[in-house]
Amino acid sequence: MKQRAAESRKRERGSILATSAIGMLAVLLAVGLGIDISRLYLSKAELQNAADAAALAGVSGLNSEPAGITEAVNRAVKAMNNYDFNKTGVTFPPANVLFAVNLNGPYMSADDAALSPTNIRFVKVTTPELPVGMSFAALVLGNTKNLSATATAGFSVSVNVICPWLPAFVLDDPAHPITSGNTYTFRLASGTAISPGNYQLLAPIELGGSGDRQGMANGVNWCISVGATVKTKPGVTTGAIRQGINTRFDQYAAGLDPETSPPDENISENITHDQYDKKSPFKAPNHPGIAGRRVVFIPIAANPPAQGRDEVTVTRFGVFFLQTSVAGNGDLTAEYITDTAFAGNSYYVPGAGPGNDNMAVPVLYK
Repeated sequence: MKQRAAESRKRERGSILATSAIGMLAVLLAVGLGIDISRLYLSKAELQNAADAAALAGVSGLNSEPAGITEAVNRAVKAMNNYDFNKTGVTFPPANVLFAVNLNGPYMSADDAALSPTNIRFVKVTTPELPVGMSFAALVLGNTKNLSATATAGFSVSVNVICPWLPAFVLDDPAHPITSGNTYTFRLASGTAISPGNYQLLAPIELGGSGDRQGMANGVNWCISVGATVKTKPGVTTGAIRQGINTRFDQYAAGLDPETSPPDENISENITHDQYDKKSPFKAPNHPGIAGRRVVFIPIAANPPAQGRDEVTVTRFGVFFLQTSVAGNGDLTAEYITDTAFAGNSYYVPGAGPGNDNMAVPVLYK
């Protein structure tokens, strides 16, 4: 019996080595498959980020005009091409940008959308299919696996909590309703105050010239709604107001710079908002510009403040277009527009008052 047991053990020699080798191979294949799957997930995330950015960029170009459809395509393509995929730039055809009036479609091409652009509110972007190389999963998925991503962005609901806004106000005159296309004063010239010391300037946060300068350059990022009361700022503050507003026209002074206060992408002066939308005439700034910097949000008040420092109650907000930079000490005016504009960090809160129909923020829906 001892002899038979010894012979049996001899026949089993090497079985543990073979079993270990097979087990190790299985582990390596499992690890390799996990690596390939992780690569697919990471690549998909890269493509989805690119699609999301392109869709949001596209929506930011919409302006209810045919030119806005073209601008939306250009911005979506530019945003997509800023992304790299597998260390290679993404080649993104304009045909992959589609438009719709409603979130659920139907979606149409840019050419069709340009025929009726007024109510276009959504942009859908689909990336091209791009290959991801497979290693261990090649036996199952092939040498490469093609991936793509889709994103849909559009306008939000009308917002009712607004920021940023210029630290000035336009005085509403019920006898002469504010009308689209007309210009309105948001800071009076010296000697023409609406009450002793008040020239339609506001002091929501910082009372000094630095606050006026920064507020006019970048807006006040204190979010308020209709019914809010804001302190007035007596005085004309000519220099600070001019320096702040003029950053939007690529003019810099008093420590302001294009990194924190970039110019608009079109600094052509004495033009209407319609001409601005059509980019005719067009003048590029010397520093990198951002579209829409000349479109500002200004509180509207019904009653003038009392003498000196006082408060005004915001009855609504208006969307205005800066036609010219500021020179000298004259009235500062802006064109009232009713086109939908993107209102920075604004948002909607139930119970915070009525929404502004021509103010929205770009939202990624799916």
